[in-house]
Amino acid sequence: MRLLVVEDDEKASRFLRQGLEEEGHAVDTALDGSAALALALSNPYDAIILDIMIPQVDGYEVAGSLRRAGRAVPILMLTGRDSTGDVVRGLDAGADDYLTKPFDFDELLARVRALGRRVPTVSGIEVLRLGDIEVDRIRRTVSRGDRRVELAPREFRLLEHLLLHQGQVQTRAALLEKVWDMSFDPGTNVVDAHVSNLRKKLEGSGDQRLIHTVRGIGYVIRLERA
Repeated sequence: MRLLVVEDDEKASRFLRQGLEEEGHAVDTALDGSAALALALSNPYDAIILDIMIPQVDGYEVAGSLRRAGRAVPILMLTGRDSTGDVVRGLDAGADDYLTKPFDFDELLARVRALGRRVPTVSGIEVLRLGDIEVDRIRRTVSRGDRRVELAPREFRLLEHLLLHQGQVQTRAALLEKVWDMSFDPGTNVVDAHVSNLRKKLEGSGDQRLIHTVRGIGYVIRLERA
């Protein structure tokens, strides 16, 4: 999922971003309400994790502004306030769910997954297919034929991106940006290593090769012609 985290505490923001990225999500962050609105109105997020007490424009107004603009993106509000009145105000402003600080990170992940099941993903495609490969983007499961394939979060994100662009060559730089959210080449073989692991899990003995290397450029996923 592509997520926006709105949290003015920089340490908390970094923690949330790192944890969510480790689960395979692509994450943008904003430290205040104005920046949050600018990002949310110009990007197709799958969900927004929104702190209420943020500078410039508070979380209630951010949620309300998005709803008035016709944006149906699911919103999970985070707050230290736990009174019934605060919860009602947040839900009335347009939030879909409400989590009180301090919270367990596993609970936050579960709530984000639940929000993701309520609406189609950004591309509008919930299940991706190529040959006998099937990827359920909501349940985050992968199968090849009748075999379940267990992938790490980053491997899942890599396969998801390749399938969303099947038949199109993806450069290493593009994969770093879209899958790892890195705008520069760190001088490592992180992409190649993950592609190698993904191939081992997907392409067992006798299985048709799907992920192809384009020498000097990157990778493409496609069915081989007979």
